[in-house]
Amino acid sequence: MATLLRSKLSNVATSVSNKSQAKMSGMFARMGFQAATDEEAVGFAHCDDLDMEHRQGLQMDILKSDGGEEGAESPLEGDIHYQRDGTGPLPPSASKEAGVCSELSGQGKPKITAWEAGWNVTNAIQGMFVLGLPYAILHGGYLGLFLIIFAAVVCCYTGKILIACLYEENEDGEIVRVRDSYVDIANACCAPRFPTLGGRIVNVAQIIELVMTCILYVVVSGNLMYNSFPNLPVSQKSWSIIATAVLLPCAFLKNLKAVSKFSLLCTLAHFVINILVIAYCLSRARDWAWDKVKFYIDVKKFPISIGIIVFSYTSQIFLPSLEGNMQNPKEFHCMMNWTHIAACILKGLFALVAYLTWADETKEVITDNLPSTIRAVVNIFLVAKALLSYPLPFFAAVEVLERSLFQDGNRAFFPNCYGGDGRLKSWGLTLRCALVVFTLLMAIYVPHFALLMGLTGSLTGAGLCFLLPSLFHLKLLWRKLLWHHVFFDVAIFVIGGICSVSGFIHSLEGLIEAFRTNAED
Repeated sequence: MATLLRSKLSNVATSVSNKSQAKMSGMFARMGFQAATDEEAVGFAHCDDLDMEHRQGLQMDILKSDGGEEGAESPLEGDIHYQRDGTGPLPPSASKEAGVCSELSGQGKPKITAWEAGWNVTNAIQGMFVLGLPYAILHGGYLGLFLIIFAAVVCCYTGKILIACLYEENEDGEIVRVRDSYVDIANACCAPRFPTLGGRIVNVAQIIELVMTCILYVVVSGNLMYNSFPNLPVSQKSWSIIATAVLLPCAFLKNLKAVSKFSLLCTLAHFVINILVIAYCLSRARDWAWDKVKFYIDVKKFPISIGIIVFSYTSQIFLPSLEGNMQNPKEFHCMMNWTHIAACILKGLFALVAYLTWADETKEVITDNLPSTIRAVVNIFLVAKALLSYPLPFFAAVEVLERSLFQDGNRAFFPNCYGGDGRLKSWGLTLRCALVVFTLLMAIYVPHFALLMGLTGSLTGAGLCFLLPSLFHLKLLWRKLLWHHVFFDVAIFVIGGICSVSGFIHSLEGLIEAFRTNAED
């Protein structure tokens, strides 16, 4: 009897400890010290993966002595086992991430307000990649400005219809939430013939976007450092190698606790940098070259600009989790409206003002046009932000790859990369290091920020923001849609498909040409 009592008390203590940790994680999340406050917002996408795993049979079980054999010892604090189809331990990092995501899942836990949700969306679509928008105006002129507005309207609409796909009407005529993530929506559209095909497509698109984001961070770091110190005998490739050497410890990450607390500081620093750039441009308002803004486009390079603009608005991948965590989901539409209106205004003004200041001399990364006296300071802050932002998409990409290829139970393609004690095996660590080196190689051989950004936006950005949401909306809810909704969905799918294919082809051609040039050098 005494043993049973001690066991129950130990279980209660462990449960209270876990709940208190989850509450602290939620508190920091609401304050902004969370991976979700990063401009790529990969924290919520990562929580989608953990939620999907849990629904597929993953569960955290605390060993209880009253269900086992007589004389069994009561579990110690932290004696938690992770079961995947009944086997396999959870790495310590994954249990901590699962705790954070259980807080975000909102089941009986504090949720975020519409303003906090808007902050996350704003960080996703107002990140440092807006630095490439003036370059899009260089090749698109007034049409580029129109596309910034058009992309904001379309992405706001597709975000809303994507959330609509999470809900269905039950037998009583009530609208209820029956799906939890982008992957769930994709799988529902491909069922019953291919019940997992849609989720795999979405996961592949997500991995490509996350890895390309990592590559862009290395490229922009090398570019900024090279242009900040042009007199030093260090090439852009060498700066990229130095940046990667700093990022190599990311392969040893077990969780994002060590870096996520800097995300809010990085975001605020980026807003300050944007204000400084705009202030400098306004100081030269008398010299603005209005006559340089074109009414025509560069046919060869403008499709690349389309990808740049689309990539700067990507946020759909984490919207289902964000909406599910809101205190009042009915405020989601209003939140999407004001965040995208604000993004449209700020991006349009930033791109136009920067282009009017430097006109035809506008560079791929606009801060490279600043005078040398302030360029170095601004660029160093941007490099620090890029390096601190790199672990977020890298960690999310690693988690998706490990779950899909190494930890998917009997469906895994390779053996589990974690040992019986939950530690990462040496060859698993080697694969993580290889991924860091892969981002370096891509940054060295294709050191073109605009081309890589355009390619990513045309491939995964257009697919996740334009094509798939409109297609899923038609597939799941076509019987209940009004004619104008059907028209909008079809128009977005067709226009998005044309822009995606055109931008992808031109970006790929540019990358191939750049790759050949660098190989010859």
